[in-house]
Amino acid sequence: MSTLAPSFDALLDAAHRISKEVSALHANDVDVKGRFPRESVEAMRAAKLMSAPVPRELGGSGCSMRQLAQIVSALAPGCASAAMVLTMHYSQVACLMRNTGGNPTLLQRVRELCEHQHLIASITSEVGTFGDTRSSICAVERLGDSYRLNKDATTGSYCADADVILVTCRKTADSAANDQCLVYNRKSDLTLEQTSTWDTLGMRGTCSPGYKFSATGPIDHVLPVDYAEISAASMVPYSHILWSALWMGIAAGAYGKAAQYVRTLARKNPGTVPPQALPLAELNTRLQVIRQQIMAIADEYDGFVAAGDKVESYSSLSWALRMNNLKISTSEAAPQIVIAALQIVGIQGYKNDGPYAMGRPLRDALSGSLMVSNDRIAAKSAALLLVHKDD
Repeated sequence: MSTLAPSFDALLDAAHRISKEVSALHANDVDVKGRFPRESVEAMRAAKLMSAPVPRELGGSGCSMRQLAQIVSALAPGCASAAMVLTMHYSQVACLMRNTGGNPTLLQRVRELCEHQHLIASITSEVGTFGDTRSSICAVERLGDSYRLNKDATTGSYCADADVILVTCRKTADSAANDQCLVYNRKSDLTLEQTSTWDTLGMRGTCSPGYKFSATGPIDHVLPVDYAEISAASMVPYSHILWSALWMGIAAGAYGKAAQYVRTLARKNPGTVPPQALPLAELNTRLQVIRQQIMAIADEYDGFVAAGDKVESYSSLSWALRMNNLKISTSEAAPQIVIAALQIVGIQGYKNDGPYAMGRPLRDALSGSLMVSNDRIAAKSAALLLVHKDD
């Protein structure tokens, strides 16, 4: 295999192939057993998908947000859990690669990610913060050239299978709850004690139980940039844009099944248009609307990066509202599109053992409005609108 990072076209082709030839074959087993989608992740590693966002000078493929969104949406129809693992990994890669502050140790960790195709997870939740990721109870303890960190997390997606875990915490024991930093933790430097289970309606393969986390490591693994800045410029946009692309991919997969079903009906009666073709056309329109919305926001983000990555670009009220609106609208639209596809297919989609099955896509799509609750996001938007003036 070539040591050069693949092009975007090669990565996108690989994503489509993995979705159809690997993820789709194991998706039901992943779902039924609630297990990690290891076959898909290993195929992603082999295709060098893990380092897609990393700049070429550090060993990655240098993909833009628009390109990452296309990769994620291509993977989602095969197994949404596998695509979600990659999506969350990409958000953590962004938090790391964009915030090294030129630290040689952290730059080396980025190069190692590209070389070994490491999987990066995160722990941002904590018992007692009630879902507020911008607040921490735990604090990093600095011990000369080392650090020590302990955290009681409510969720830790695929942490048991990750090579690296990025963890939020207060900068010091005296810091305010929202005065946070981000710490890079290698698997060899940490321990996990599982404290809850992950038996969920959908997205079962993301394996996100609670953990008691503890780690020690070199002090250079504490990222030098405030987490407030990391969250605004990297964590939130990568999460919301790529989550939205994933939900679009689930919806597109359901639409594809419905389209295949309608074409089958048409072939049985040449020269006639099946009555299901009209709702299929309406569904195509709805899917195109959310696709254009996602890509427009992705292009805007890429424009911020191209213009110099200024912090103020990510801190405007209008950008925050667009991020919130994107997340809410796509997470609500995806399950509606799956349900509409189910109505077109009918009983064949209601069966779990046929080619048109819609049960798993629907259950997976329903997670969107709950991953950072839409009610919480809408409440933040309501507060912003009190002071925001229309552009």
